[in-house]
Amino acid sequence: MQQNYKEALKDPVFNIISDAAAELSVDCYVIGGFVRDFFLKRNTPKDIDIVAVGSGIELAKAVANRLPKKPQVSVFKNFGTAMIKHQGVELEFVGARKESYHKDSRNPVVENGSLEDDQKRRDFTINALALSLNEKDYGALLDPFDGITDLKEKRIQTPLEPGITFSDDPLRMLRAIRFATQLNFEIQLSSLQAITAHKERIKIISKERIVDELHKILSSIKPSIGFSLLHQTDLLAYILPELVALEGIEEIEGQRHKDNFWHTLEVVDNITPHTDNVWLRWAALLHDIGKAPTKRFDKKIGWTFHAHEFVGAKMVYKLFKRLRMPLNDKMKFVQKMVFMSSRPIALSQDHVTDSAVRRLVFDAGEYVDDLMTLCEADITTKNPNKQKKYKNNFKLVRQKIIEVEERDHIRNFQPPVSGAEIMKAFNLEPSKEIGIIKEAIKEAILEGEIANEYDAAYTFMLKKGNDLGLKVVKKT
Repeated sequence: MQQNYKEALKDPVFNIISDAAAELSVDCYVIGGFVRDFFLKRNTPKDIDIVAVGSGIELAKAVANRLPKKPQVSVFKNFGTAMIKHQGVELEFVGARKESYHKDSRNPVVENGSLEDDQKRRDFTINALALSLNEKDYGALLDPFDGITDLKEKRIQTPLEPGITFSDDPLRMLRAIRFATQLNFEIQLSSLQAITAHKERIKIISKERIVDELHKILSSIKPSIGFSLLHQTDLLAYILPELVALEGIEEIEGQRHKDNFWHTLEVVDNITPHTDNVWLRWAALLHDIGKAPTKRFDKKIGWTFHAHEFVGAKMVYKLFKRLRMPLNDKMKFVQKMVFMSSRPIALSQDHVTDSAVRRLVFDAGEYVDDLMTLCEADITTKNPNKQKKYKNNFKLVRQKIIEVEERDHIRNFQPPVSGAEIMKAFNLEPSKEIGIIKEAIKEAILEGEIANEYDAAYTFMLKKGNDLGLKVVKKT
C-alpha cells in the first residue's frame, strides 16, 4: 500500500496544479528537493519541481491561467521546461523523460518517458522521491529506489549504477559531495568509488557550474566535509590544485612544518560560525595558498614561507580568472584578505602600539573587522594555553582598534587637507611636491605626530612646505 503525505501539499498552489493537470488529462507529481526537504523537516525550498507525464510547458501555461494575476510563463523549449514565479517561489515544470548521453557532452538526448523513467534519471535516490498531485491518489509517495530509507540512514546513493549516473552527468559528482556536506550524510561506498573512477569527466563541466557547487559547499555549516571528500576523490586536484599543493609535512634536520592543507580546512570551519559572507570564507580557504611556492628550508631558522601573503594574493587573481569567477570588488576583497592575513597575527604577538593599529586600520579600511575575523579563525593550535593566549591577544587588538578609531577616525581615511588646498597655499601647479606633502601628512597622522583633523594637518602642511623650500602665497 502506498503511503500518503497530503500534509506536505497544504499550499493551495498544489490543488491548482492538480486541477490544471486533470483538465489536460495528464498525470503530474511534485518531485525532488521539495519532497526531500519535507521529510527532512527543512525549510521549504525556493523552487518546486513538477513532473508531468506529458507536456510540462502546456501544464505550466494552464496553471498560470488559474493563478491570481496570471504570472508570466518562462518557456525553455530546448529543455522542454517552463517556469512560473508565484509568491516568491519558482515553480518549474517539465515533462517526464528518459535521457541518453554522448561521451563528450553532458547535454542529453531526451525522449518522452514515464514517471519511473524520470525518477531513474535523477541524481540520487533522496531526490527521486515524488508525491502524486493526481485526484486518484493525491499525496501518495512514489519511491521506487527506497529513497526514504536512505534519508533515514543519512546516505547518498544513485538510483542507477553510480558509474552510469556520474559518467552521464559529471556535475552529479560535485552534487553528491555538496549534499553530503549540507546534510551531513555519507556517500555510499560504491558511489564514492565511482566518483574517483570518473573524476576526469569533471573537465567537461563548465567552470560556472563547478563554482556554484563550491559556493554551496563553502556556505554550509562545516565546509571541511566537502573539501575532504573532494580531496579524497581526487576531484580537488582538477578544480583547486593550489590547495592540494599545500598537503604534506616535510622534515629536514629534525625540523618539521605543519600540514597547511588540513590547517586550511580547520580555518574554514572556524570562520563559518562568525560570517555568512561567502567571499570571506573564500579568503579563509585561500589564505595560505602562497605557502606551497614559497616554502624554503633555512639551516639557521628552519622552514620559511617568505612573502607567501604577497604571492598568494597574486595567485587569487589567476585562480579566479581560471574558474571564471568575478574579477571585480569580490576578487579584490579576497586578495586583500589574503595579502593582509598575517598582519594582525604579527601585531597580536608584539606590544600593540597605537601607530601599528592605525596602520592596520588604514590599510584594511572598511574590511578591518573581516580581517580580524579571518585571523582569529587562523588559530588552530591544539595547545590550550597557547590558544587562550592568542585569543586574548586578539581581544586586545580589537579593543585597541575601537579606541584608535574613535579617537583618530582612520578607517576609510580621507586627507584633512586636499591637494587643491596645498596648490592654493603655495601657488603650485600639479607637481611631485603636492604628493610629497600629502604623503607626509598621512604618515604624521598614522605615526600619531598630529591629530587627524584640519588645523593640525594645515599647520603641518605649512611646515613641510617650508622644508621643501616652498613659500606660502595665500593662507586659506
